[in-house]
Amino acid sequence: MEAIRTSNLTKYYGKSRGIEGIDLEVSQGDFFGFIGPNGAGKSTTIRSLLGLISPTSGEGYIYGLDIRGDREEILARTGYLPSEAVFYRGMKVKDILKLSASLRKKDCREAASVLCRRLQLDEERKVDELSFGNRKKAAIVCALQHEPELLILDEPTSGLDPLMQKEFFEILKERNKAGAAVFLSSHVLSEIQRNCTRAAIIREGKIIACGSVDELSKTSTRRVTVHGSVNLEGLEGIRDRTDTPGLSSFLYSGDMNLLLKALARGRISDISISEPDLEEVFMHYYEEDRK
Repeated sequence: MEAIRTSNLTKYYGKSRGIEGIDLEVSQGDFFGFIGPNGAGKSTTIRSLLGLISPTSGEGYIYGLDIRGDREEILARTGYLPSEAVFYRGMKVKDILKLSASLRKKDCREAASVLCRRLQLDEERKVDELSFGNRKKAAIVCALQHEPELLILDEPTSGLDPLMQKEFFEILKERNKAGAAVFLSSHVLSEIQRNCTRAAIIREGKIIACGSVDELSKTSTRRVTVHGSVNLEGLEGIRDRTDTPGLSSFLYSGDMNLLLKALARGRISDISISEPDLEEVFMHYYEEDRK
């Protein structure tokens, strides 16, 4: 079953670009990453999917429900975590959680208590007194406590310390293993590489690559690190080169035979040739898209 499907989804703010021609398919059970820098269109896509803003053109469906006309049912079946959490002033955390549960007509007290304990969130604190990180925890509990079929999370880990980030992703993996789909928007590429099975890369409102994380990471480009001295002048396909005394590191996408010949003429004590990490691959896709 498709949890999310869009076709040519487009949103303009007047003459300003939001997103253009977004085609996405996210199946039930996917742990899907949505990668892009700030301003690329991640939040616009998410808000369009949830019916919080109206797309200019194109189509979008959540479990077959039209994002234009079935917003209430879509929101009932999803858990949404916005990039910034804003709450009514003067309320305690437990009151915010109760209000969120009542809007969904569910008793979520047991699930909320477990989540608060795991995230080390004090339910008796007033939201006005919470740090940014603890407000984010409260928003996470609001999004997860009703055990939705689909989690849509926009930059969810900003403000969380490393230990809480680890616990948060453990919770997401448990929900995903139990059958929930996870749609995770992030500009932190390591989060996507460690946790997601599929991903899409967005740039300036357009999808420029989509597939499994393993597929996206596969490229003819290699990270080469050389210990020693070598002359690589005139060798095509080198970029992002950094040199320190006795060490040279660069990305290489040229003819491997030519590289090996150049290296053989140098004085090398050690060498490593490996696949680049997702961040380097991400920059590769962006640079290719600009050509």
